[in-house]
Amino acid sequence: MTAPVFVVEHFRTDGARYVLDGPEGRHAVSVKRLEPGEEVVLTDGAGRYAVCEVVGTEGKDRLIVHLASVAEEPPPSPRITVVQALPKGDRGELAVETMTETGVDRIVPWQASRCITQWKGERGLKALGKWRSTAREAGKQSRRVRFPEVADTATTKQVAALLARADFAAVLHSDFAHESIPLATAELPSEGEIVLVVGPEGGVSRDELALFEEAGARACVLGPSVLRTSTAGTAATALLLGRTGRWS
Repeated sequence: MTAPVFVVEHFRTDGARYVLDGPEGRHAVSVKRLEPGEEVVLTDGAGRYAVCEVVGTEGKDRLIVHLASVAEEPPPSPRITVVQALPKGDRGELAVETMTETGVDRIVPWQASRCITQWKGERGLKALGKWRSTAREAGKQSRRVRFPEVADTATTKQVAALLARADFAAVLHSDFAHESIPLATAELPSEGEIVLVVGPEGGVSRDELALFEEAGARACVLGPSVLRTSTAGTAATALLLGRTGRWS
């Protein structure tokens, strides 16, 4: 079993002794019940990490570890961004969780025209906070040291601009009558930025698809079946990670 991951804001040390406290320390001591000699990984979630050995505990929320050195995981290439239309209920958090566990690098919430869910005011900020918290927890659970960024909610015009800057851009949709290519056979870059758009339950509208294609995106399908908006991004990310060699 791989070592559990805990998030820290900095790597300041007193010699080789490091104290993990606060909520993370409490989880390590009172929930995980880690003991001396066990291994843990501390990370800032942005690629910097340290593999440490547990020395002991203090109280119920302080884990003492031996931290010898800090390393950095290089940024992945090509980088994969998923523009995720807002699903109903808690399916958005499910999408963020599974995409994070799979290996997506960035998630952009999108207020598509056919979205039933509307992120406005305090409700929108609260929902965005849940997505970011989900990405953080799923990053820890999947033993990542570089967590995906969850960007601010994007408009359709902002998504089009993002697609125009990508090295490869695709819109996943369920209109099989529209001219499209299989994502499994699309020519992909070996580096740079890949951006995928996942539409809402009602699908990407014709106007949105036309705007995205004008920005340089390809209309793509994953296969003969129609996936839910909460699972399409995860399936597509897995496919791309395998095809680009990031899973090899």
